[in-house]
Amino acid sequence: MNSEEYSVMDNKDLEAEIHPLKNEDRKAPDNHENCAEKEAVCRKPTRLSQLSRWRTAAFFLSLFLCLIVVFAFSFIIPCPVRPVSQRTWTRKYDSAVTYKFLAVEDVNEDQVQDVIFIFKGTNGSHSFNRSCADEGLSAPCAFMVAVSGNNGSTLWERPVTEDVLWMECAIERLDGAQSPGCLVVGNPESLTAVDPRTGEIRWRQYNNFGANYSMISPVLKIPDVDEDGVQDLLIFTTAGDETKSFIRSGEDGKQIGTSARLSLGGRADHLMHVTKTGSYYVLFYTINSVYGYSLKDLYSLATGMESKLASLKQDPQWEKKIESTTHRIPLLSSEDTRYLMKVPRRSGENILVVKSNVAELLDGQTLDSRWSVNTSHVLSEPVSGYYTPDVLHIVIESGVGPNRKKIMIVESGSGAVRWELELNSRAGSPGPATLNTADHRSAFLFWGEYQVEANETGSKAAGQNLYLFHPSYPNVLLELNNVTEQIVTFDAVLFERSRHASYVLVTGPQSTHGPGWVSVSKRKLKEDIASSRVIWQSQVAGDSEQYIRDRFFRMRYSSRM
Repeated sequence: MNSEEYSVMDNKDLEAEIHPLKNEDRKAPDNHENCAEKEAVCRKPTRLSQLSRWRTAAFFLSLFLCLIVVFAFSFIIPCPVRPVSQRTWTRKYDSAVTYKFLAVEDVNEDQVQDVIFIFKGTNGSHSFNRSCADEGLSAPCAFMVAVSGNNGSTLWERPVTEDVLWMECAIERLDGAQSPGCLVVGNPESLTAVDPRTGEIRWRQYNNFGANYSMISPVLKIPDVDEDGVQDLLIFTTAGDETKSFIRSGEDGKQIGTSARLSLGGRADHLMHVTKTGSYYVLFYTINSVYGYSLKDLYSLATGMESKLASLKQDPQWEKKIESTTHRIPLLSSEDTRYLMKVPRRSGENILVVKSNVAELLDGQTLDSRWSVNTSHVLSEPVSGYYTPDVLHIVIESGVGPNRKKIMIVESGSGAVRWELELNSRAGSPGPATLNTADHRSAFLFWGEYQVEANETGSKAAGQNLYLFHPSYPNVLLELNNVTEQIVTFDAVLFERSRHASYVLVTGPQSTHGPGWVSVSKRKLKEDIASSRVIWQSQVAGDSEQYIRDRFFRMRYSSRM
């Protein structure tokens, strides 16, 4: 091979390196048959490209739909409108009297608690123009009223009876309805079930308690004994030394069996207690003695039959402690029992026995004493709260002298007194109340007048003051409000879940007095805290009064512990 041939070959190789696909392009027609044989391989790039296009389209379509949803929720679909709540509202009723009954329930289902109460007058409010004659009642009569927790507007109003002996709401499945109901015990003797959402009467039954008999409140809710799927009611009346019990159907209010006579040696208050075994017992307490009746015994006395229901059973341990003939419980019997109170624990309940000079906690199963604390004349029924996180405490108010009282916060587990305070007090002063706070403790509210020095009072205004205390500042009291009217009912209420902490006051003449102005009002705690007076029991350096107010103002509340 000569030099010219080598030169030609080198040029061809160089051209192939520069244009490597040139020869393949030229050979494509020649390789058509090979491509036909490998059809699947030739089509592969086309399918991948189609799949990629579909993926891209799906991505942008999803993004577009997401933007539409975000746009709709942000601009087109309006957010739920929370009811506008007034900080303070008041409703007044002229020429009326009122009762110590107050219920709080979400009547109009707007997620805000509303207030249900009763006043007695010749006519209802002007907004509803209802009269006693609308229900066939003689005037004056008792009107049951529901007012909005937001602004105090009247939601419904209805005459229910001529006079009221007792009322309770939030009774589950009353008359078999899915929503809870209210029960009003009236005089003349009647039982009336009311729908709290509409004010409509679900059922009404008239009683025949007997001559000279009066009802002992409260009505007890008991397990379903007539097996109609609705819990039933247990009512007690008294005349002299004799007490009667009546079992009423929660479905329609009709009596189950007959009345049963109990010999308790005088008028007795009562408490329902459930033992660890699930046995129901009614404890009756008089000035000198405590008696125990199993629900099974009361059912047998009323019907003359033995019940085989699982809910109607006796606790062997309790039966050994109750005298078979008198039903007296010697372990609990002593002079001057003022209150019996259930104290929850992890398993079952204990019983707090409040006497004239001592408060004693008893084991709810064995009735053995767990602790006792000295008290003097107890002024009100104890309430529970949390002084330390998640540890239940009991608030006891007792008289320590003329127009003087002591407030003690006692730990329920040990009986140790964690905090105490003395205040001036007046007759008819409301008992204390508590609200759970977000730190698993409680805010405590009580009435009185704080005495700064031996011969000086903290407030020169007439009436009585409301004080707020929280364990985070054990040396500080906030004086919230001064009320000059006669307070009939007071309660602290969380009107919305974990917010809107307020208190409700019912003032005016009671049913045993002549008519006058009856007032129902709600006051928001934050409003009173902002203008409150800070009272130092012992001042801490560095904390100003405004700093304390700000801390209490920012306090958060909890619906439950």
